This record gives sequence, C-alpha cells and structure tokens, in this order.
Amino acid sequence: MIDEFAKDNLHGRLRRDREALLWKLDGLSEYDARRPLTVTGTNLLGLVKHVAGVEARYFGEVFDRPSPERLPRWQDHSDGSDLWAAEDETRDQIIGFYRRTWEHSDATIDELPLDASGHVPWWPEPHADTNLFAILVHVLGESNRHAGHADILREGLDGRTGMRAEHEKGIDEEARAAYFAKIEQAARSAAPIKAENS
Repeated sequence: MIDEFAKDNLHGRLRRDREALLWKLDGLSEYDARRPLTVTGTNLLGLVKHVAGVEARYFGEVFDRPSPERLPRWQDHSDGSDLWAAEDETRDQIIGFYRRTWEHSDATIDELPLDASGHVPWWPEPHADTNLFAILVHVLGESNRHAGHADILREGLDGRTGMRAEHEKGIDEEARAAYFAKIEQAARSAAPIKAENS
C-alpha cells in the first residue's frame, strides 16, 4: 500500500514539474526561448531539451526499456549539446520529444514496482545498480531543479512568475518595486554590521 502511495505521489509531482517547465516557454519569441540568459549559456528551450533527455535515459536505458526516440550516446553529452537548441532544431520538435518521452517514462513507472532493478552505466560503482524508487527521486530532483532555473530565467525576461498558468497573477510593477526596495535596504543595512563583526 505504501509503495503505491509513494509511487503515485512522486509520479504526480514529476508530472506537475514537467508542465511547469513547459509553461515557461509560453508566449516567448523564438529568440527569447533560445538565447543564453546566464554567463554559462543557460536558456529555456535548452532546459527542456536537457530534461527530456534525462527522462528518456533514466526511465529507458536504466530499466532495459530503451526510448523509442533516437538518442545520442550518453558519453557524447560532455560537450553540452543537450543544453541548447541548434538552429535546425525547432521548438515544436523539442517539446514533441519531451511529451513523447513522458509517455514512455509514464509506461515504465506504471508497469514496474518501486523496487524494480535498474543499472545506470554513467554512475560510478557501487552506485550504478539501483531501483525505480531511487530513479524516480533522482529524476524528480533534476526536473524540479531545472524548473526552478526556468522560473528565474523567465522572471528575468518579462517578469512572469509562478508554476501554473491558472495561478498566474497580473504584474503589479509598483508593488514589486517597493518589495525589491525593502529587500535591498535590508541588505544594505546588514552589510556594514557584517563588516564590523568580521
């Protein structure tokens, strides 16, 4: 009973984070969806591409249920190519791949028990042998982490925040500016105190 509850709960959170990540692309121009927004090149469409690949591998290869999608060898990602969209990759292609990956991942999650054995060839020994529970937690962590990155990137682009469209509120620029000023003042006030106590 507890296994089914745990699996349903983790799977539900994974589904929530998938949708949240995709929502961060809504309404963006092709340029804004793809452009690097940090000094390390992090970008919104690249986050979606990366998380799609993560899911495809962890719920595919790890359980000997390879993705029906053609994937590059996992060793070939050291160049960072899974973190951005090339000119010939469309947004629709990447989103479509992500959604098809959900179907394959969901089938793996639904069909296997939480203690189903898996093997992660890119993890060092003795950690390479694992199970569905550990992989669900791992992929949920990856998805959640990158959805958080997407939150910040999107906020920096146009000020939009939130996890779901139905909970989005209009932007009150005046209230945001006052809140920002309050935090800035607290930081400035605390800075001299820290310097004196050092």
